[in-house]
Amino acid sequence: MNTKLYSVLLMIGLIIISGCTKDFEEINTNPNDPTEVPSGLLAADLLRNAGNRLYSTFVGGDMGSCWSQQWAKVQYNDEARYRPRESVIESIWTDMYEDVVADSKSIVTLATEEENPAMQAVGLIMQSYAFLLLTDCYGDVPFSEAGAASEGIFEPVYDTQEAVYDGVFAMLDEANDLIDGGEGSILAGSDIMYGGDASKWQMFANSLKFRALMRISSKRDVSADLSAIASSRAVFGSNADEAKLPYLSSDPNANPIYETIVFGNRAEFKVSDVLVDKLNSLGDPRLGVYAQANDEGEYRGKPAGLIDIPNNEYDYANVSAIGTQYLEPTAPGYFMSYAQLQFLMAEAAHKGLISGDAATFYGNGVRAAMETNGFTGEAVDAYLAQANVEFNETNALSQIGDQMWLALFCQGVEAWTEWRRTGFPELSAALEADFDEIPSRYTYPAIEQSVNSANLDAAISNMGGNDLTTKVWWMQ
Repeated sequence: MNTKLYSVLLMIGLIIISGCTKDFEEINTNPNDPTEVPSGLLAADLLRNAGNRLYSTFVGGDMGSCWSQQWAKVQYNDEARYRPRESVIESIWTDMYEDVVADSKSIVTLATEEENPAMQAVGLIMQSYAFLLLTDCYGDVPFSEAGAASEGIFEPVYDTQEAVYDGVFAMLDEANDLIDGGEGSILAGSDIMYGGDASKWQMFANSLKFRALMRISSKRDVSADLSAIASSRAVFGSNADEAKLPYLSSDPNANPIYETIVFGNRAEFKVSDVLVDKLNSLGDPRLGVYAQANDEGEYRGKPAGLIDIPNNEYDYANVSAIGTQYLEPTAPGYFMSYAQLQFLMAEAAHKGLISGDAATFYGNGVRAAMETNGFTGEAVDAYLAQANVEFNETNALSQIGDQMWLALFCQGVEAWTEWRRTGFPELSAALEADFDEIPSRYTYPAIEQSVNSANLDAAISNMGGNDLTTKVWWMQ
């Protein structure tokens, strides 16, 4: 009896097992957890990660707006005195490579498999943006072998800055051509910058290339490339086209400046005396937008870096805070603005690098920047008619540089980068700093010495050092 019973049970068990394993993969596949993600779904996180890193007060504030002397701090002045934290140095490097570059490469790979040229272009454009930021901030960086771990490359070589720029130019040209073909689509719901409008992405690609060409214009003749863009490619035509990330009204998806200064109650971030003095000297109505009145109803900035302050001469109450418009949770995060493009075109026209009227481009830039801050029509006309604002060929470069610096308010890293390139406005090193020179770059993250030391050492040797004052290629 026992033997027969065991046999029956064994047969039943085999039947059950056989039934459970039939079509096992189909039955046990979670339709809500796909193994392959469509390329379009990667765009939202990619854009948010890039914007959040740039607009972090510990990057764009401490090591951007403070170094370009648009902002100043009444406490915690180490970074303002050129003592950046190693953890922040490393976070920029890591976030750009692991989040922005890696996701951009994934978009290109997936979109190629999907035969979706429009999404390929998005991946190429954001990859270009990240590599330009990295090379402008650090110098020589991994480019040709970056993100190649799947190919067995775990210690990527550092490409020269010139090679990175050439590689980026090729990617941006490819992106332009891909969108020109008119094929493919961009998932509107995931494209939190342009809502799936490929034509706007094309404008961003070409405007970004124009900016990059101007950045290296002191090192090589780029007039032919600049002229080709200005005359025959789609670029930003108004503030409605610019590349900016919209933020939401509440934490954690609000503008990082709001999240730190307002939500995080870090009120030590103020405006600098350089900014207040410049706006006052120009009779510029943006003063009341860029800054809040202090406790005495005045607009007052603080000198950069100063910490030895007798009698509370500069404190939380008597130094003007950053203007409320720029502390809004929904304040956009800019990758590139129309105003900046117009100022770059004004400079290029003034130098004879492109055709066109420099004064017109300059006026367009001023108008765009003023409109962003709520000033239109007659108010802008009156401002542009002032003797110290009206375009003058004699001091055109300083006018363009000063106005671009003002237009880049709260775009910290970009404001510092354009100051490094143009030298306008004229700035002195922060008071009581460790050295008497505004930083020219970020130092390489210390972790690279552990994981990629041979290639790091070669890059440092090629650049001539790894100091904050070591010049990047286009500054030399």
